[in-house]
Amino acid sequence: MFIIMFIGAFIKRAGLITDQETKKFNKIVFIVCFPPMMFSNLYGRELEHAVDLRLIGFAVAVLLGMYALTVLFVLKIEKSQKTRGAMIQAIYRSNFVIMGIPVVQNVFGKGDLAVTAMMVTIIVPLYNVIAVLTLEVFRGSKPNVKDILKNLAKNPILIGAVSGVIAILTGLKLPLALETPINMLGEAASPLAILLLGASFNFDTVKGERRNLIICLCGRLIVFPAVGLIGGALMGFTGVKLLTLVAIFASPSAVTSFTMAQQMDSDYELAGNCVIFSSILSCFTMFLWIFALKSLGLI
Repeated sequence: MFIIMFIGAFIKRAGLITDQETKKFNKIVFIVCFPPMMFSNLYGRELEHAVDLRLIGFAVAVLLGMYALTVLFVLKIEKSQKTRGAMIQAIYRSNFVIMGIPVVQNVFGKGDLAVTAMMVTIIVPLYNVIAVLTLEVFRGSKPNVKDILKNLAKNPILIGAVSGVIAILTGLKLPLALETPINMLGEAASPLAILLLGASFNFDTVKGERRNLIICLCGRLIVFPAVGLIGGALMGFTGVKLLTLVAIFASPSAVTSFTMAQQMDSDYELAGNCVIFSSILSCFTMFLWIFALKSLGLI
């Protein structure tokens, strides 16, 4: 991810793309690529396999509980509405889609991914619903329930997620002529979003956001993992289930948080910096969390 970000920054520095063009391409990725990505993550899943209601309930409860505490904390320390939305999203929302399955696969191999795949179908849509609600509420104007619901219904990411759920419930099977391009667009979403993130990075903005950036990084990489993983261990989760919780709670801030912040009138510069620095630091923090759990014989 960092290498792709660096390529994006190099493209910007070489003059191959302007700030205005970066925003336009981000909008294209947001509208054209992210819905197929969400649909592909859900399409073809079997609900009756790998369903651990106890694990699902725990992960959702911790996520919602920590989200509520994050909102209260951010409301107390930050006055700007747009910055509040960006901070909340950067802290609670992890890069589970990109980091989750690869982490589990590297430790347990390809044959034991069912639990993680099922958690993707639960956690990722929940992430997106909360993110849209949060960014709508903190757009900088007085929240309007009717407008929030209207924008929710039009949000491309939620449209993709809802379409995927419908496909699961109805057993929909697309013809290959449709399935292939949908998968191709979905696979393009993350690398394009990371590339554009690197092109959008402005180091000058870090100085003015240093306090908020540090708070977000500590919340995303230290506080959330500590609560989720210690709680998971106390609940008796081990092996692939506990490693799935690592992927959920200890991953860096989601790449999509930057794109959504930019498209939904939030503090996208802070959102982008959180993604970049959390991605860099997570190389060390995720290693330490996994190393600690393995040392304790829990993974």
